[in-house]
Amino acid sequence: MANRVHQPQEEAEFDFILARADVPVLAYFHGVWPKAAAACKEMDPLVREVADAYQGRLIVVRADIARCPGPVRRYGVTGAPFFVMIDRSEEIAAHSGPMAGTALREFLDTHL
Repeated sequence: MANRVHQPQEEAEFDFILARADVPVLAYFHGVWPKAAAACKEMDPLVREVADAYQGRLIVVRADIARCPGPVRRYGVTGAPFFVMIDRSEEIAAHSGPMAGTALREFLDTHL
């Protein structure tokens, strides 16, 4: 992942990023079990592209479901990949499952 994609190693780090965010946050929850890992591996390049394209307008956080159980419960994460748009710690929108590049950009543009 590019440096523009934050990868918190624990829940407290995830919460710290949200608390300090001065722009909306795209939280991208990923998993390591086989089916989720394959889908997430396909999404990773797109997530990097989005982080680059929306730099300054959006913070991208790639969070491991197992390492961030509080946010998983808080935002109703039901699988991986799972995307949540967050502004000032409040959920704006969510999407479960992989998305094509145009769909992810539409999702972002609709909620930014």
